[in-house]
Amino acid sequence: MLGMHLPVPDHTTLSRRGKDLEIVLPKTASRHIDLAMDSTGLKIYGEGEWKVRTHGKSKRRTWCKLHLGVDPESGEIEAVALTENSVDDARMVEPLLQQIDQPIDRFAGDGSYDKRKVYNTLNHLAPQAVVLTPPRQNARIWQHGNTHDERLKRDENLCAVRKLGRKAWKDSSGYHVRSPAETAMFRFKTIFGERLSARLLETQTTQARICCAALNRMTHLGMPDSYKVPREGVVA
Repeated sequence: MLGMHLPVPDHTTLSRRGKDLEIVLPKTASRHIDLAMDSTGLKIYGEGEWKVRTHGKSKRRTWCKLHLGVDPESGEIEAVALTENSVDDARMVEPLLQQIDQPIDRFAGDGSYDKRKVYNTLNHLAPQAVVLTPPRQNARIWQHGNTHDERLKRDENLCAVRKLGRKAWKDSSGYHVRSPAETAMFRFKTIFGERLSARLLETQTTQARICCAALNRMTHLGMPDSYKVPREGVVA
């Protein structure tokens, strides 16, 4: 329509290049950061929700898992990984931390990160970080007090939960700093949808990283400041 003759790569060329295309996340943070981790599911193929409700689940209905590491203060995505849906969250802590150069002051994650391999990874890659991961409901002390070794961070959290209660511990420890990770998931799905169009894991990873890079650019343009507004006649 514009009368311009521009070369446009075909779909096959884009798919082939997408397998090994390196996407660098645009980041601005150069200081110490807090890090909140979480994961969510993304559809890759299969029937829609209506057909599943009507005819039942299909064997071809499959998901990928998107793992994010988010800086709660800026809302910036610091690390991203895409895996098959069978990969647990704790296994991806090390690959995500290896994408981050800044020192980490606090690490926050839900109960799925309450595993030894997570704490071992943090002790190796971010030994100075305060760990804000709630122990599971049936958690037990890993290292009892009759040893002269240094108390484990996880055991300190468990003792605090038993003393204060789970809700009070979350409030006093600052555990809710992890909520921006859930916000990042919501923004991803709201803007780009819940489905990946690529078929191979390599190209799906490229697609997910492109979306995260775009989200970071949007974040750098400006984020809204949210705060409570008291109702008329009600004293805050």
